[in-house]
Amino acid sequence: MGFLFWKKKDKEVPAPEVEVAEPAVAEPKPKRTFFSKPKPKPAPAPDVVAEGVFEPEPQVIAEPELVAEPEKVEVVLPKRSFAKGIKSLFTRIKFDPENLDELEDVLIQADFGVDAAESIVTEVKLRAKKSGAATEVELKKILADLITENLERSDKELNLSSGKLPYVVLVVGVNGVGKTTTIGKLSKYLAEAGSKVVIAAADTFRAAAVDQIATWAERAGATLVRPKTEGQDPASVAFEGTEVAIAQQADVLIIDTAGRLQNKVDLMNELEKIRRVVEKNCEIAEVLLVIDATTGQNGMVQAKAFAEVAKVTGVALTKLDGTAKGGIVYSIQRELGIPVKLVGVGEGIADFAFFEASEFARGLVS
Repeated sequence: MGFLFWKKKDKEVPAPEVEVAEPAVAEPKPKRTFFSKPKPKPAPAPDVVAEGVFEPEPQVIAEPELVAEPEKVEVVLPKRSFAKGIKSLFTRIKFDPENLDELEDVLIQADFGVDAAESIVTEVKLRAKKSGAATEVELKKILADLITENLERSDKELNLSSGKLPYVVLVVGVNGVGKTTTIGKLSKYLAEAGSKVVIAAADTFRAAAVDQIATWAERAGATLVRPKTEGQDPASVAFEGTEVAIAQQADVLIIDTAGRLQNKVDLMNELEKIRRVVEKNCEIAEVLLVIDATTGQNGMVQAKAFAEVAKVTGVALTKLDGTAKGGIVYSIQRELGIPVKLVGVGEGIADFAFFEASEFARGLVS
């Protein structure tokens, strides 16, 4: 099943009707002599209601036109597979009942965390004993099912189904994790389904950030709202983004933000100001935290810091294809209670997918 969201229904433009005009018949002109003068037409007599009182012509007051709310349609976006980009856990050990104790070390090295690794191995042993599983295929199925069960969440999809357009997605994360790339990929993905996307380049702290996101916006076919001056207040750029999105009747507004984490107080104040001015015009649907999967437990530190100040609702995990530490997904959802919603598995604009726990688990144990 593909990802589901609501967007404005495209307007159907009716074909213009062609009217064929009949040839006009000229009326004969009245004959006049050289000395004759045209007789003046008599003025119409006024309607007399009472003696000496004339009835004024009634005034027609036009009623104001009501602007209809644009009709919305349900859209199912195509699903993309990402399992092939995930590195398997089992490159060093043979997975059989005699080697189940080694599985705990493998899971820890893959960033599942010590407690999670221990509980997973214990549960695998119990299920294997109960079912009599002994082959590698049977054990891998038990492990994949267990990981799927623990990662499956009801809030795994982006909140783009409320019908309150435009949907505003605030994107946060430290510099270098792939924020700009993720915004470009998501914009392209939505545009492919016929959605109109606006991007607000509110990371005004770095001039290069604006140029980078301008390139991705062009590739994705999205409208870019960029700062008018260098170092412009990020909140003002975000607010202009809401105005443009509303004026263009866009379906989605994606707002890029600065990636500074050195001073959490400044970051909190900046993000809070952006949120405050955006919500004057629109409701914020998602706050996406972008994390580089290759950073391992350092990514967890970043996630905890942003979760404290940005009211994060979901995680976009990038560079998942470049690491054997895919267990970071498990750690984030287990320790922070924040769902992983998007994954990036390459540098191309199409190397992007919505997170599916079963597909992720199959990729890990394949």
